[in-house]
Amino acid sequence: MKTLNILGICGSLRQSSTNMGLLRYAQEHAPVEIKVKIADLSEVPFFNADMKEKPGAVINLMANFAEADAILFACPEYNYSLAPALKNALDWASREPDNGLLTGKPAAIMGSGGGMGSARAQYHLRQVCVFLNLHLLNKPEIFCNAFTGSFDNKGCLVDEKIQELILQQLDALIKLTEHFKLKT
Repeated sequence: MKTLNILGICGSLRQSSTNMGLLRYAQEHAPVEIKVKIADLSEVPFFNADMKEKPGAVINLMANFAEADAILFACPEYNYSLAPALKNALDWASREPDNGLLTGKPAAIMGSGGGMGSARAQYHLRQVCVFLNLHLLNKPEIFCNAFTGSFDNKGCLVDEKIQELILQQLDALIKLTEHFKLKT
């Protein structure tokens, strides 16, 4: 079986963020049949249709999307919605001809935040993904409270229950990706 390439995209730009910690855990503990690559959004400028040439960081991000069989979002919550860096990455990718980097790709969402663990932001992200024609995994959902001891002081995930949920989500994302690959 061919290795599935999963692109991890974190809406938080801090390397020690708990959302980045979720993606790092997924990357380090992914089943052998998948490879999780985490995109670097730190140098991606805000989308501006007036730009005539794509900056290097955008070219790299587009290449990451093109190589990906599926997408794994780590969605923080900023003011009850998704983070600008995450939305911006999707805005850039969606401008490719016929939405070719996103349309039809399977995706999953996890997130860490305050009381509701980024639930509101994840639902906003789902709305964006519907428009972009991404096929979102429904379950398991991962909503982590970032302030209850689930992460260490470097943003690394230490909660075994959430670790198990991530492994379940990766398995479900593999199945969803295989399902859509069989249809094409």
